[in-house]
Amino acid sequence: MNYIGIDLGTSAAKLLLMQADGKILKIVNREYPISFPKPGWSEQNPEDWYWETITGIKELLLESDKSQIAGISFGGQMHGLVVLDQNDQVIRPAILWNDGRTAEESEYLNQKIGKEVLSKYTANISFAGFTAPKVLWMKKNEPDLYAKIHKLMLPKDYLAYRLCGVHCTDVSDASGTLFFDVKNRCWSQEMCEICGIQKQWLPKVYESYEAVGTVKPELALELGISEKVIIAAGAGDNAAAAVGTGTVGDGSCNISLGTSGTVFISSDKFGVDQHNALHSFDHADGSYHLMGCMLSAASCNKWWMDEIIGTQEYAKEQEQISKLGKNHVYFLPYLMGERSPHNDPNARGTFIGLTMDTKRADMTQAVLEGVAFALRDSLEVARALGIEITRTKICGGGAKSPLWRKIVANVLNIKVDVLENEEGPGLGGAILAAVACKEYASVAEAAEAIVKVKETIEPDPALADLYEKRYQQFKQIYPACREIFEKLQ
Repeated sequence: MNYIGIDLGTSAAKLLLMQADGKILKIVNREYPISFPKPGWSEQNPEDWYWETITGIKELLLESDKSQIAGISFGGQMHGLVVLDQNDQVIRPAILWNDGRTAEESEYLNQKIGKEVLSKYTANISFAGFTAPKVLWMKKNEPDLYAKIHKLMLPKDYLAYRLCGVHCTDVSDASGTLFFDVKNRCWSQEMCEICGIQKQWLPKVYESYEAVGTVKPELALELGISEKVIIAAGAGDNAAAAVGTGTVGDGSCNISLGTSGTVFISSDKFGVDQHNALHSFDHADGSYHLMGCMLSAASCNKWWMDEIIGTQEYAKEQEQISKLGKNHVYFLPYLMGERSPHNDPNARGTFIGLTMDTKRADMTQAVLEGVAFALRDSLEVARALGIEITRTKICGGGAKSPLWRKIVANVLNIKVDVLENEEGPGLGGAILAAVACKEYASVAEAAEAIVKVKETIEPDPALADLYEKRYQQFKQIYPACREIFEKLQ
């Protein structure tokens, strides 16, 4: 049988058709717009997600035996707020994960309610991108729309609802709402009361690999597939990417260089770091994970190339870089503010160290290195907890760059495993669908059978030593700029 994995990203839906043995038969990309109504705001129309997904499925199955489709599941951008009225109609554009408008609401939750209280009930503190502060923002700034709320949904879960008619979510995506009791894998009644929302607004929670329903008959007819095709709950993009890279089981690590960047560490045991610098979430394999998330990763390089330099020749630009570990220019990659470990929506992108002999290649290199340094910030928090990470998988668009992979390996001073299929959330979604359809007994069994490493990048001791010195300088820059960032707002 075959399975469809849908990666509902920030800029596009990436749909993947997978055989039961893991062979990828076809991949389709369907882009949709993103709007920035005000500086720091970020929104999308959920109908665009649905339309491009349905169009993408039709394209994906053009030359396939549609009778072989057994299941569909998702990896989706997290934290986005989709609000439905009593007729299940979308009330307003979705407020996305990288939207920074809720600084005041997040500050209220962290300072007035208290980080200790939030961590007790949810294992996390509030970040501007999380879902709960978005709901509080709506309550204060859009009371007429707020009064119409009947259901609160996350992006991929809205897709699942449109496909099968069930209001659902999964434990990994729910973990990032700040309404969820991560330790006990259920909604937190206390957080609902703190935020003044009705618990019935929240969808039913499933494990990521559980079936939530089947495709609506009328949609099955339109797509030419069976009404028995199972819709599995799926996972937040990072948990789905972890499944797609085989990052399951205690102590496994994955780094994602997508629009955002993450350091994802799988754990059999529930745990929270002292300062909540890392997210403590439920994993899609039935266990837990710690995750450091930076808001701008590969998007920093895209911004630099597309908007500043004005070129699509990404690889050609990187060919000019020759002095790894010796660059005199630094870049803070905080173009949309920052989450882990600083939790500062006021932080901004910054070049520092420019001189008259600075070349274009130096600045391009600084962008790549700045993202790697920021990823290491999160890794250092995990190391402070006594977690020993000696190797990691890597995925995301940025991971396709051999140079960037080399920089990451040496800045973090760990082995980096490159996979045969670097399809992250889409592959993870397809694997979760296969597990929901009983093709495999568990997520771990499926990942073991499907995910293969094709290359390992070893850090070079001399280069890692150079980057160690550079990192010690890099981590002094943000604290020196923090008050300036706040004053600039």
